[in-house]
Amino acid sequence: MGTTSFLTRAQGLLRIRNQLVRECLAEVLATFVMMTITLSSAAQKIAFFETKGNLITSYLGGALGVMAGIYTAGGISGAHMNPAFSLAMCLIGQFPWWKFPIFVVVQTLGSFISAGAVYILYYDAIWHHSNGTLTVSGPQETASIFATYPADFVSVANGFLDQVIGTGVLIIAVMGTMDTRNKPVPKGLEPVVVALLVLSIECSMGANCGCPLNPARDIGPRLFTYLAGWGPEVFR
Repeated sequence: MGTTSFLTRAQGLLRIRNQLVRECLAEVLATFVMMTITLSSAAQKIAFFETKGNLITSYLGGALGVMAGIYTAGGISGAHMNPAFSLAMCLIGQFPWWKFPIFVVVQTLGSFISAGAVYILYYDAIWHHSNGTLTVSGPQETASIFATYPADFVSVANGFLDQVIGTGVLIIAVMGTMDTRNKPVPKGLEPVVVALLVLSIECSMGANCGCPLNPARDIGPRLFTYLAGWGPEVFR
């Protein structure tokens, strides 16, 4: 009884009653879960395969990360995890504009924290593969674990168009699954459907830029690599 009473009191003290704070914490947690799985799947290429190949591992990890993130916080914050999706929800009137910049910040924060967690998790593998030098290009580069980088042949304009089309397809299809007038997705399986959608886009549109489809997914980890020792080259 004593332990139960203590836990009950502790739960009462730690309960967060402010709805906005609850939503922000949920969004940080969902984005953290999504990105930790996504980045870890990319890091395993370095840890186990010593190659930039085996892209299906990264793509599958990214899709499953999205599914896990939605299941983590979908009922609290909606598990946007993506500023592009938050913007789309604002445009159709299903999300208040005043929350948009707040969600962008917390989504980017969740991605930044997850990059730090993956760096710690694969610290030895990263430094072994890089031979003690953190680089953005070349055979020993490790920056692509965290952020996405365009192929050498892709211009800035083509890269921009690539992301507009890829993200547009993602948002349109997700909106379609949410539309109650459309063919419904079985209740509870929405995250699975979105994960399959993400996987299909990554497999079909990932050649140019690695298919981030999400500003927070790219900017947060890129900022981390800049601060962790890769330097300003991560923005070039």
